[in-house]
Amino acid sequence: MKTTLICFSPTGGSRAYGRAMAAAVDPDFACIDLTAPEGTGRERAFGPAELAVFSLPVYGGRLPAIALPRMDGLRGEGTPCILAVVYGNRHYDDALAELEDFVRARGFRPIGGAALVARHTYGEIQAGRPDTADLKGAAEFAGTVAQNRGLAQPLPGARPYRDGGGGGKFHPLTSESCTRCGRCREVCPAGAVGEGFRTDPGRCISCFACIRACPAGAKNMDTPEYAEFARQFTARLAARRENEYFI
Repeated sequence: MKTTLICFSPTGGSRAYGRAMAAAVDPDFACIDLTAPEGTGRERAFGPAELAVFSLPVYGGRLPAIALPRMDGLRGEGTPCILAVVYGNRHYDDALAELEDFVRARGFRPIGGAALVARHTYGEIQAGRPDTADLKGAAEFAGTVAQNRGLAQPLPGARPYRDGGGGGKFHPLTSESCTRCGRCREVCPAGAVGEGFRTDPGRCISCFACIRACPAGAKNMDTPEYAEFARQFTARLAARRENEYFI
């Protein structure tokens, strides 16, 4: 079945899960990556014989608000789709229900849903996830549901949705060790790296992609406030949550 992955993935977790699921159905799958502020393929019509795999992260229990307009030009014609939301071991809250509503309003037909765990942006929460077992489970799920006609029941989540989707309050700093290589600008999904390679807090979505990508370690969150928050948050979310699948 011709399959297309649609993903938004600043730090790679949603992309990794999405690729595993799409490849399980179609090794030659196409990809519409919504992560960069500008991109190709974002105005696209899908037919009823195709499969779409949507894989997005969870920001405060919701879909990232910045990603939704980037998907608005996608349209289905009763096109079957697999929906995945990827979260940092706290909870996915209303994100999966929000994604279901979003794609149904645009002509897609959900046939399966998944709430999947990856490393949290903050602290050291579930570092190393998705691991091999996570990706294998996601691939097996996609292969199983690919021929489904539809969901047996609505996906979990409340309507109206909770507040969320805007990112966090911590915005990366830039130290004097910055080499001005521009890598942070390349990976920022919000165009939030401005003059002097400093972060614009009005645009930043607190994904920390710049911190993870900076080869000089100049992008950082080295403040006492963040260190204490990350310590407490890591302790609170230490217990491993398992992935959930819905058919």
